[in-house]
Amino acid sequence: MSFGQSAELLARIQFAFTVSFHFLFPAFTIGLASYLAVLNALWLWRRDETYLKLFDYWKTVFAIVFGMGVVSGIVMSYQFGTNWARFSDKAGPVIGPLMGYEVLTAFFLEAGFLGIALFGRKRVGDGLHMFAVAMVAVGTLISATWIIAANSWMQTPAGFTTNANGQFVPVDWWAIIFNPSFPYRLVHTVLAAFLTTAFAVGAVGAYHLLRDSANKQARVMFSMAMWMAALVTPIQIVAGDQHGLNSLEHQPAKIAAIEGHYETTPTTPLILVGIPDDTAGETKWAIEIPRLGGLVLAHDLNASVKGLKDFPADQRPPAFLPFWTFRIMVGLGVLMLVTGLWSLWARYRRTLYTSKWLHRAALLMGPSGFVAVLAGWYTTEVGRQPYTVYGLLRTSDSLSNIDAQAIGASLIAFIVVYFVVFGAGIFYILRTVMKTPGGQPEELQQGPTRTAGLTPVQQIEAGGADA
Repeated sequence: MSFGQSAELLARIQFAFTVSFHFLFPAFTIGLASYLAVLNALWLWRRDETYLKLFDYWKTVFAIVFGMGVVSGIVMSYQFGTNWARFSDKAGPVIGPLMGYEVLTAFFLEAGFLGIALFGRKRVGDGLHMFAVAMVAVGTLISATWIIAANSWMQTPAGFTTNANGQFVPVDWWAIIFNPSFPYRLVHTVLAAFLTTAFAVGAVGAYHLLRDSANKQARVMFSMAMWMAALVTPIQIVAGDQHGLNSLEHQPAKIAAIEGHYETTPTTPLILVGIPDDTAGETKWAIEIPRLGGLVLAHDLNASVKGLKDFPADQRPPAFLPFWTFRIMVGLGVLMLVTGLWSLWARYRRTLYTSKWLHRAALLMGPSGFVAVLAGWYTTEVGRQPYTVYGLLRTSDSLSNIDAQAIGASLIAFIVVYFVVFGAGIFYILRTVMKTPGGQPEELQQGPTRTAGLTPVQQIEAGGADA
C-alpha cells in the first residue's frame, strides 16, 4: 500500500498529517487559556456575572480541546521512533532533553492545575482558583517555548558539536535554546495562537449576536475578540516581517522558494501570484511588481536577493507549496487586519453589536487563524527541505529502515481513525459553542461525579427519610 511513492515521502506526509491535526489544538489552547485567565480575573475584580458565565462557557471548550491536543501529541511523538529513528539517533541528544523539559516544566504544570481550574472554584476559594487558572495559562506558554526552541534549533542549529558517531551533542544549552531564529519564531507563534483564539471567539460571539444582538455575554466576548484582532494583528505583521529578515539571513534558499525567485537579478521584484516550476526553473505566468521584493524582503528597493539557481540543485527546497502557503497566510493576515479595523470603525460608530455585515464577516473569519497557522507551518517546514536539521542532516538520512507499504498502511489507518475520533470531538465543540452563552450550564460545570464514599451526609439522610 505504497501508492507508488517512496517511504520518505509517505513518512513526511504521515508526519505532516498528524502534526497538522495536533497543532490545531495547542494553537487554540494557548490563546484560550490566557482568555480564561483574563475572564476569571475580570470576574474577581468587577464581580460581574457576565464574566463568570463566559468563563464557564469557554472552560468546557478548553477541556475538550486540551484533551484532544494531548492525545494527538502522543500519537505524533511516536513517529520519531517508528519512522524517523535515524533522526532520533542523530539529533536525540539535543531534541530529547528539550522535549523532556516541555513535559516537566509545562505539561505537568498544565495537567496539575487543570482539575482545580475546571472544578475547584467552590472547593479551594477564589484566590487559589485564580492561581490555578493562571498556572494553566502560563503552562501553555512555557510548553510553546520549549517546542519552538526544539523546532528553531532544527531550523538554525547552534550550541552543539558532533561526536564520533555523527550525533549532535550539546556544548552550550543557552545557545541551543536561544538559537538565532528562536525569538522570532516564538513571538510569531504565540501571537498567531492569540489571533487564532480571538477570531474563533469572535466568530462565536458574532453567531450569537446575529441571533440576539442584546445577549450580554455575546456582546462581551465579541468586543474582547475584536479588541484583540485590532491590536494584535498589526503587531503580528511587524513580527512576521522581522521573522522574514531573520530567515533571509539564515535560510536564504527558503526565502527564494517562498518568493518564487529562481534567478538572481540586480533588483528583486515582488511576485504576487504565479506557478513555480522547479523542473523549468521559473515561475510561470508570474504577476510581479518591479523592485518591491527588495523593499519587502530586505527593506531596500535596490536589494538583490539570491534566487534558487544560486544554490546547488540538491540543496533547494521545492518552491510550489511554500510559495502558495505563504500567500495564503499573508492573505488571511490582511483580512484579519481589515476585520480589526472594521470593528474599530463600528465601535466608533456605536454599531459594534448591531452591524450584521460585520458579524457575518467575523463569522466567516472564524477558521482563519487555524488555516493561517497551518499555512505558516507548511511554509517553514517544506522550506527547510531537503534537511531535517538545516544544512547538516538531510531528510533522506533521517528515515528509519522501514518499508513504504508499512508506512502507507499506517497512514490510511491514521486518516480513518483521526477523522472519526477527532471529527466527533470537533462536532461536539461546534455543538457546544452553538448553545447560547449564559444559558443552562454544561455537565462539566457541575464538577466530577461524586463516589459513594464522598456522598454528602445530607443527601444520605434525605434519601433515608424518603425511604
